[in-house]
Amino acid sequence: MSNLYIKHATIVTPLGNEAVKGEDMRRLNVIEDGAILIRDGVIRYVGNSNPLRHIYSIFGHGATFREIDAKGRVVLPGFVDSHTHMVFGGFRPDEFRWRLQGESYMSIMERGGGIQSTVNATRDLSGADLVKNAERLMDRMISMGVTTVEVKSGYGLDFNSEAKMLAAIGQLAAKCRIEVVPTFLGAHAVPAEYKGRTSEYVDLIIEKMLPKFRKAARFCDIFTEKGVFEIEDSRRLMKAAAAMGYKLKFHADEIVQLGGAELAAELGAVSADHLLHVSNEGIRALADRNVVATLLPLTAFALKEEFAPARKMIDAGCAVALASDLNPGSCFSGSIPLMIALACIYMNMSVEEVITALTINGAAACCLADRKGSIQPGKDGDVVILDFDNINMLPYYVGMNCVRTTVAKGNVVYDSNL
Repeated sequence: MSNLYIKHATIVTPLGNEAVKGEDMRRLNVIEDGAILIRDGVIRYVGNSNPLRHIYSIFGHGATFREIDAKGRVVLPGFVDSHTHMVFGGFRPDEFRWRLQGESYMSIMERGGGIQSTVNATRDLSGADLVKNAERLMDRMISMGVTTVEVKSGYGLDFNSEAKMLAAIGQLAAKCRIEVVPTFLGAHAVPAEYKGRTSEYVDLIIEKMLPKFRKAARFCDIFTEKGVFEIEDSRRLMKAAAAMGYKLKFHADEIVQLGGAELAAELGAVSADHLLHVSNEGIRALADRNVVATLLPLTAFALKEEFAPARKMIDAGCAVALASDLNPGSCFSGSIPLMIALACIYMNMSVEEVITALTINGAAACCLADRKGSIQPGKDGDVVILDFDNINMLPYYVGMNCVRTTVAKGNVVYDSNL
């Protein structure tokens, strides 16, 4: 059933169909004793909780629908996790231990760890097993309020393995109870067989992969980083991707300040992600060109790095999104509650800004803000019902799940009481 009536809720939501920038990220619409009517998976009514005439006009006399009394509870738009790598083979707990002992991410890569380790495991795993493993992770994310998730390839790094990954992401999307957004990340690293020949690998991506994977992925992403794909190779690859119809995303300025944010702005990317070492010029460029700045505090936390300068970005007029970066290496966590706490405590974001970042701005980072990210008539019936009546419980209940019920397109996909 995708017909749902939620009543007596405190509805808290951003509004609009595009990313929210700067100081406007603090502005949320609040409806006390509110109601939401969802028919056929789409929100048809948002307003007061005595809408009998609306119920009959929207659902029709005799129609069946589920009813949820949300008295004493906050209802938010479904969370959008706009940056994950949840399809992969193998785990890397030893690398985590090495980092705890003081080794840097780059030194771990030099000794055979890092992305190449996961590439080897992913190449050996069947597509069915990739889907099965990702489904387990997905279920946990749904329980934390995620109703839309972006999933990247990038652990294949050859034609057949990247094709297998994208097929697995497509199968996950077909089976999943929430929306899955596929991204092609063939330029996640230079594979071992192309070591020292980065330009040749970029040629392979442009000539062989990009033309074949356009139907399987809406976005093309790249790890623009010193010693991986530097500015000129990144520009060449991403201009080719844009010419073939891909929307662009960038892993930018994560480890060193390289100018990835500036390049993302130059090429009109949808989002630039990580941004731990973004320059002031890069921040201005992102704000001026309306590129969503997707920040990943769980990764900085796991790597013991300084957090991205969220406060500076918002004050400069950027549209900031938050995402988990769930992956098997630098951040094996999809914890929305911990991410919220880190953003508020260490990145100086208000809870209102965090809600905006996790909803409408996350949706904008996936080009879905026209139907995701806010509770408004005409948008998908994706909502999260909290266990509490106060949004400040989200960071205050540190690292603990506040979600009681997750609804995706009018279907209850998680209920803590079941």
